[in-house]
Parts: sequence; C-alpha cells; structure tokens
Amino acid sequence: MDCTGVMFSGHALRRMFERRIDRLSVSAVIRSGETILDYPDDRPYPSRLLLGWVDGGPLHVVVARDPGNGMCYVITVYIPDAVLWSDDFRTRR
Repeated sequence: MDCTGVMFSGHALRRMFERRIDRLSVSAVIRSGETILDYPDDRPYPSRLLLGWVDGGPLHVVVARDPGNGMCYVITVYIPDAVLWSDDFRTRR
C-alpha cells in the first residue's frame, strides 16, 4: 500500500500492546501485504484488510488511506484465529 506516512489509532496501539505486535511488523504488512478485503464505503476514508506474514505467522492489519494526501491510518491489528479463517487466512470460514 502506498502511504506518505502512517499513523496509529489509539485502538490499534492498545491491541498491538496486548498482542505483542510491534510497529515494524505492522509497517512491513502495510508495505508488502496482500489486500484480502476492501471497505470502499468506510468513513472518513476507504479502508482495507491486509494479510502479511511476520516471523512465519499471519498478521491482519486494517488500514485506511486518505486519498487526498496519501496518509495511512492503522485501525486495528490482529493475528487471525485459525478457527475463524481459512487455512490461508484469506477468507473467513
């Protein structure tokens, strides 16, 4: 995802702390992760769910991008639950 900068919501930072996920991992997913869901009607900016792999495991990042200036806002971050997601972590069961 092409971002001019990345800002983290308070919610995202809390979840990252609780889940022991660092900013570098999240930034790597934003740079090179795969979009698995688009949310074009989200407000104030369209967002998407990205899948990336960090230390051999899956990581989901929901990020919104301001189309006006390219700034990206991390909404939430989590390690997808294998019970709720397909084996490739791309689709919900």
